[in-house]
Amino acid sequence: MSTPHPAADPAAGAAVKAADRAHVFHSWSAQGLIDPLAVAGAEGSWFWDYDGNRYLDFSSQLVNTNIGHQHPKVVAAIQEQAARLCTIAPGFAVDVRSEAARLIAERTPGDLDKIFFTNGGAEAVENAVRMARLHTGRPKVLSAYRSYHGATAAAINLTGDPRRWPSDTASAGVVHFWAPFLYRSPFHADSERQECERALQHLEDTIAFEGPATIAAIVLETIPGTAGIMVPPPGYLPGVREICDRYGIVFVLDEVMAGFGRTGRWFAADHFDVVPDLLTFAKGVNSGYVPLGGVAISAEIAATFDERPYPGGLTYSGHPLACASAVATINAMAEEGIVENAARIGEQVLGPGLRELAGRHPSVGEVRGLGAFWAVELVRDRATREPLVPYAAAGEAMTAFTAACKKNGLWPFVNMNRTHVVPPCTITEEEAKQGLAALDEALTVADAYTA
Repeated sequence: MSTPHPAADPAAGAAVKAADRAHVFHSWSAQGLIDPLAVAGAEGSWFWDYDGNRYLDFSSQLVNTNIGHQHPKVVAAIQEQAARLCTIAPGFAVDVRSEAARLIAERTPGDLDKIFFTNGGAEAVENAVRMARLHTGRPKVLSAYRSYHGATAAAINLTGDPRRWPSDTASAGVVHFWAPFLYRSPFHADSERQECERALQHLEDTIAFEGPATIAAIVLETIPGTAGIMVPPPGYLPGVREICDRYGIVFVLDEVMAGFGRTGRWFAADHFDVVPDLLTFAKGVNSGYVPLGGVAISAEIAATFDERPYPGGLTYSGHPLACASAVATINAMAEEGIVENAARIGEQVLGPGLRELAGRHPSVGEVRGLGAFWAVELVRDRATREPLVPYAAAGEAMTAFTAACKKNGLWPFVNMNRTHVVPPCTITEEEAKQGLAALDEALTVADAYTA
């Protein structure tokens, strides 16, 4: 796929930005302090503005354009479906919805063969929690600190990062616990094995003190995304699975960000040989071309609602345009080896390249990840591991680093003291190396803020 060199049209860009500032209310933002980039177009691993500047998308927007921008097969599928049937209520049987569900179920682990469609990831988590509570008859849900599950009512309470704080009612039946993260271990562990053992014991203790018979579900991101891409140590997820089985707790894996090729497997759970009871998805299922998410449901939980109505639904559940884009995305990923490409790029280019940068830049404390899913932990001091900016705070150092990335034509995904390297799973080796070179230059800016 050739990437066009855009023609500059600053006047058009200024008009787009003026209309945005006049009428658009942006998420997660102080409205008077933001300056959104006016985007003119995108293709593959790139997007560009009206001034003729191109950016290599190392963010995949919100880690969702797994198949890249404007994939022709997905665009064509949306156009064809729009000409045939734009919309229909969820209660009807529709070929494209059924096919999307079949293709998803074919790839989910174990017997997660029933698919409930939503408009996105937060709604998927909301409905997974509702299913778990109705299935078990229990009220509480456990989730981890350093997590993100969405911004709707239950999902934001499940979230373990500071975005929860303004909306946390402390009455949603959510209890947080510490999941493993060896680099900043809450358990004072000095090995992955020790971190795993102590994290599982901590979870057991939390369950014991909360009362096992009160807990409906444990919700975990298979590999936490926005919170830092912390790959769990071997044995941890199977250990959680065993704990859930022992206490009759529903095990929910949130694969909204990690699913559909992002980690070099169809689902991150495939790396750990674990099967949850419920699996939530969105983002990469169709690269966000049309909003879509869902819950993959085990046979046991699905059977709960064989003769009992499930009290949940959405007007646009399984929307035909969204499902058509999912069918085209999944088929294209399979036909073009896109999941395999993510694995290869991670193993041969991104992983080695990032580790090489870590060896040369004192601002890099740790590099971690899989496939096209990596985090670079930026620190002021490698010995103390002091973050480049404090937890839940912005700062001059990260602002300067981010600006340096963009100046070099690289669009980063930055959160707190980390930059995440999360390009489309279609990225080429040449593009990945180009991005690493731009990141190399930007890290020299971060280095200036080290001790």
